Amino acid sequence: MRIAGLYARARPVFSFEFFPPKTDPATEDLLATVGDLREALSPDFVSVTYGAGGSTRARTIECTTRIHSELGVTVMAHLACLGHTADEIGGIVRRLLDNGITNILALRGDPPRDAPPPPADGLRNATDLISYLAGNFDVGIGAACYPEVHPEAASADDDLRWAAKKAELGAGFLITQLFFDNRDYFRFVERARAAGIVAPIVPGIMPVTNVSQIERFTKMCGARIPETLGERLNRHREDPAAVMATGIEHAITQCRGLIEGGAPGLHFYTLNKSFATRSIMAAIRRL
Repeated sequence: MRIAGLYARARPVFSFEFFPPKTDPATEDLLATVGDLREALSPDFVSVTYGAGGSTRARTIECTTRIHSELGVTVMAHLACLGHTADEIGGIVRRLLDNGITNILALRGDPPRDAPPPPADGLRNATDLISYLAGNFDVGIGAACYPEVHPEAASADDDLRWAAKKAELGAGFLITQLFFDNRDYFRFVERARAAGIVAPIVPGIMPVTNVSQIERFTKMCGARIPETLGERLNRHREDPAAVMATGIEHAITQCRGLIEGGAPGLHFYTLNKSFATRSIMAAIRRL
């Protein structure tokens, strides 16, 4: 099943993102978490991330394969091209296809610390990867976009041009980086449509469960925490239960507003945990 086709349905598409664990026991825990969410929430698909420079390549392939074969859930493998040659990317894609994985989120990826220069014949950015995948494989392709502008972009307009190029080259849908103010999402969608992007633009949602963690994430990706939310989180910084409750409450309000505003679905960055996602989904499915 091509994931892009799911967004043609009349109802919102719900999906969950996981990262590949580093150990065998942690992998079993992850499969249990995915199974738990499958039984409770019936996600339309899940995705598994890919470490910088291919550092989690084997685990990504293993997790996507087992989720597909053992749990029967539609799954999308993230694939980052930075540091890989086209031949290496081709080998990874063929392994995924052999294992029944036909959907890929095409990313540039972040360079690992102290990484060597990229190979001369390597794929250097997400548009290179999308073009290569579309020209050589029968796969569904998704890509990333940035409502608050990629931190390396020269400008908002330049960043939007890259998003448009991804769609033009073959990305059937775009998933946003995390954000906490719905106005950023809807403004981006409006600008994207004006620029000719017709692909579904799916909000990426990360429920706040830890203040230091979310501050670190937002600093890395250029997202901002709205002042009111930041003040509430800081008041409870040393109270994990209160932080969790605050994060879930904000995410429920945010998700309701997105769905009511016409978003095609929601993609949850779960951080391999199910409680926050389950609580949010239980609330928004009562709409």
